[in-house]
Amino acid sequence: MKFVDRKNELETLNRLYNKNGSSMVIIYGRRRVGKTALIQEFIQNKPNVYFLASQEKEDQNQKEFQNLIASFSQQSILNVAEGLRWDDLFRMLIETKTDGKKILVIDEFQYLCQSNKAFPSIMQRIWDNIMEPDRNIMLMLCGSYIRMMESETLSYTSPLYGRRDAQIKLGPIPFLYYQDFMPEKNEAELIEYYSITGGVPYYIKAFQGSDDIFSAIETNILSQHSILFAEPYFLLQNEVREIGSFFSIIKTIAAGERRVSGIASRSGVAQSSIQKYMETLIQLELVERRVPVTETNPEKSKKSLYYIKDHFLAFWFRYVFPSRASLERGKTGEAMQRIRQTFIENHVSFVYEDICTEKLWQLSEEGKLGFLLNRVGHWWNKHEEIDLVGLGEDNHSIIFGECKYTKRPIGPSVLRDLERKASLVPWNAKDRKESFVLFSPSGYTQSLKSIAQARDDVLLI
Repeated sequence: MKFVDRKNELETLNRLYNKNGSSMVIIYGRRRVGKTALIQEFIQNKPNVYFLASQEKEDQNQKEFQNLIASFSQQSILNVAEGLRWDDLFRMLIETKTDGKKILVIDEFQYLCQSNKAFPSIMQRIWDNIMEPDRNIMLMLCGSYIRMMESETLSYTSPLYGRRDAQIKLGPIPFLYYQDFMPEKNEAELIEYYSITGGVPYYIKAFQGSDDIFSAIETNILSQHSILFAEPYFLLQNEVREIGSFFSIIKTIAAGERRVSGIASRSGVAQSSIQKYMETLIQLELVERRVPVTETNPEKSKKSLYYIKDHFLAFWFRYVFPSRASLERGKTGEAMQRIRQTFIENHVSFVYEDICTEKLWQLSEEGKLGFLLNRVGHWWNKHEEIDLVGLGEDNHSIIFGECKYTKRPIGPSVLRDLERKASLVPWNAKDRKESFVLFSPSGYTQSLKSIAQARDDVLLI
């Protein structure tokens, strides 16, 4: 599959590679997100050793690493050498002369930590005494277990703490670059595909080449033999011990429950324990906590609502999980009928709001709003909700946005309703500059276009 985006990440890696001296980089993120692809793109045409750790015992991993060092150093005798320690192998790597700085990649680093709890301490000793003093090597530690990578490489209690030069927590690819994967699709089709694959390269690859979104869903998700049928189990099984409670919580949020008290009640998880589960899901970037964007102290706000952050997970728990009994018997008809009837209204329209959020940030960075955004998010009170509100706190500018994923062009009534709701937002009400932005993949009526042309505070996207 074509390598897309990751410009910032590659810039960071190349900057560290080109600097004088040694460097250590931690790369981590959820399964399937493209960590290995990023690494392979970066290390090509550079002298490197790429070591993929396995879930085997430590001695088996060490033997595989020894074989790689034998090949890299062109010392075939190493293949049969006995009694070598990790330190010896790293020293041989350092002593190998190369044209240019060497790169050592240890992928799935967490497996080494699982097989030997002391391995982070071993790496600390090797880095301090062998690798860093050499000044001609770049060490990349990569892993898919987010919680373990953070605890074993980034946390204050880790032996490796303070030694990294950078950390990259890799996330999904933004919608901005999505057409690079599917150049034959129009914008509406891209939005629908993105609403399921969510910018995760592995999911995108599964959907490439499909004729339409519904056949792609049936083939790649609903079929009991498909690669994504049980994907949420794989996402969670190595991160948490008790999948059942986490599934109940995610299912409850997918069904529309947003408040933590309601999530606890409907999922059957004790109120005293629910916050611990929510914090874990947020750490894994599967769920996100939102507060009205105008809150002055978001961390302490009591107005928080919870949403599924991962688009594939939201789709799976909305449509697959409730139908899993029939799907496991090979019966996809009922689930497909429900998807066809509600896919746009119950799923795509919500993801479209996230796409519009991304676009609003882009417009700000390109200078097309007339001010720079500091914050973007949702706003709500007990009775009303606004899809997007962007704040420019430096000059008290505020922009209100509405996202309408419909099949028909939208008209002036949408703008009038947005203006009405904007008047309810108290942020700097007596001293602010207001503007309005509407998003619609189906365009706008001529009357709304005329209004926008006559006003400099209305933007149609």
